[in-house]
Amino acid sequence: MELTTFYNTTFQENITETPHKIGGPQIKSLGHLVGTSVVLGLMILATIIGNVFVIAAIILEKNLHNVANYLILSLAVADLMVATLVMPLSVVSEVSEVWFLGGEVCDMWISFDVLCCTSSILHLVAISVDRYWAVTNIDYIRNRTARRILLMIAMAWTVGMFISIPPLFGWKDETPSPEFTGKCIISQIDSYTVFSTIGAFYLPTVVMLIIYVKIFQVARSRIRRKNFNKKQYAANKNVDDLAKSSLLKAPPSPINGHTCSTDITLINETSCNGMVNGNSDKNDNSKVHSNALVEQVPTPKGDSIAAKAKRAKEKLEMKRERKAARTLGIITGAYIVCWLPFFLIALIGPLGQYEFPPVLHSIVLWLGYFNSLLNPIIYTIFSPEFRHAFHKILFGKYSQKSQR
Repeated sequence: MELTTFYNTTFQENITETPHKIGGPQIKSLGHLVGTSVVLGLMILATIIGNVFVIAAIILEKNLHNVANYLILSLAVADLMVATLVMPLSVVSEVSEVWFLGGEVCDMWISFDVLCCTSSILHLVAISVDRYWAVTNIDYIRNRTARRILLMIAMAWTVGMFISIPPLFGWKDETPSPEFTGKCIISQIDSYTVFSTIGAFYLPTVVMLIIYVKIFQVARSRIRRKNFNKKQYAANKNVDDLAKSSLLKAPPSPINGHTCSTDITLINETSCNGMVNGNSDKNDNSKVHSNALVEQVPTPKGDSIAAKAKRAKEKLEMKRERKAARTLGIITGAYIVCWLPFFLIALIGPLGQYEFPPVLHSIVLWLGYFNSLLNPIIYTIFSPEFRHAFHKILFGKYSQKSQR
């Protein structure tokens, strides 16, 4: 990821002529310092609070104690690390003309930036895969294991680490240290630029889009099949009601001095149907017609309480999974809007040798960081369980319960 501290032309020319270490910060202006610090400081604070609430909710709320929420918990940790380890140094870079914190801090800052942001994105991929399995395989919801989820979490952090550490081992430009140049940027080598942007954004985004297209197709197929079954059941029920009404209202017919019962349970008896109007030729047709009516009449089935409870639980689980998939779709859409501009510039700039305006760099960078703030907000709005847990945290109901 490209994290840049821009410096003025005069200072750059002095470095070229006589390289020397940066002595300290060079503030752009007092107004810029105050305004930038307040706005970005509030954004950092909100990001920290939001993700701390998510972590606390999952830990404290029993309804959130399920294996699937391990992924959300790890995602919140990644976003919290962005807010505490990356964003504060980005504020320092914004208000200063030059990078004055040294080469070691620069390397640490860039590494944590790439690690945390990439891991956050890969967690969204892992969550989307988990939801896809849950939607397409009902047994997966009941058999989801902690081992599988923890493996997905480990893969997300491991891949993020493999993308972030190569510059520390030499996969970067052979340029002077930030202590002399006054700027802290990620490696601009073309090969690393392609590797990091594809691994951190473009490939995960393609995977997520494919998964959500498949989830949409499965959901649409289920909805259409469910509507068709409802219509078919309604049509059959109308025929059944009409048949029962005509049969139950028909008066008994005297045949050879006997009264023939038209009760549904006896409608297929030959003693009645075989002698109507004394016409034996209609015997077979009457029997077929009567048996068909009996087959259409639904017979009550006695379901055990355990079977009903099991079906109710499965319906509730599927309803929750659908809501979670919708929430995740919104989160994924927000993530694409936040990070796509940054990664377009990060890829086009080094490969095309094109220098974008410094203001544009700052806007797209902080738009990407803004995604770490959006995740807990989306959970609050679209997840009743998280919203309920946040409410209990705000009003101290967890502490009151522990005191009791």
